[in-house]
Amino acid sequence: MKKIFAALILVALLITGFTFSCTRIDAGHEGILVKQYGSDKGVQDVSLVTGRVFYNPLVENVYEFPVFIQTADYEAFNVNAKDGSVFTVDPTISFAVTPGKSPHIFSKYRKRIEEITKTTLYNYVKDAFRNQMNKYSTDELISNRQKFEADVQSTLATTLEADGFKLEQLTSGLQYPDAIVRAIDAKNKAVQEAMQVENELKVAEAQAKKLIIQAEAEKKANELKQSALTPLLIQQQFIEKWDGHTPLYGNSPVMFKSVQ
Repeated sequence: MKKIFAALILVALLITGFTFSCTRIDAGHEGILVKQYGSDKGVQDVSLVTGRVFYNPLVENVYEFPVFIQTADYEAFNVNAKDGSVFTVDPTISFAVTPGKSPHIFSKYRKRIEEITKTTLYNYVKDAFRNQMNKYSTDELISNRQKFEADVQSTLATTLEADGFKLEQLTSGLQYPDAIVRAIDAKNKAVQEAMQVENELKVAEAQAKKLIIQAEAEKKANELKQSALTPLLIQQQFIEKWDGHTPLYGNSPVMFKSVQ
């Protein structure tokens, strides 16, 4: 009986040990097997593992690193242009761990990806914006914003690649200083008003040309009428309008020629 009881306990211990010494790496992740012995701050050896992993929980740990694309929306921060103007950046990045690089990342930082994203990657983003912003004056930045953002993205991509990350996308959320915004608004308003005045002048000019054309047409019509009024036509019009009475002034028109 005691042998049977001991065997059951042994089986239970084996099952428990098997349960705690086996794990499965989820899809879209890489597993990192870490041996917890040696003098290197508790991490002696780090290796990449995939699928189902068997390990000794007494001396080893397994960490999962996601290799799918992740998005980090960081808090806004201020950066200075070359001439001292203060701009605000509200960045968002999409990135992924380069496949096979998770052991390198873990060995360097000894942190999970969530903590690295909040601290190290955020500092990389700040440095990229500040380094590039120092190369531009306010006017240059406004005129070449697209190039500035492309330079920032290129700088950040190079930094992340060296650390085992791949930058997928960067959105700067760049905001101009209030004084610059007001100046731009005033300039746009002045341009719009100038365009409105120009359009009104064009309308007035068109209307004036229309009136001139109408006046010239009327003048030509009158000239044609005047040229068409021959003495015979005038006499005919007089007869058509005469009421048969002798006019009270002037000479009566001669209707018929006297026959001698």
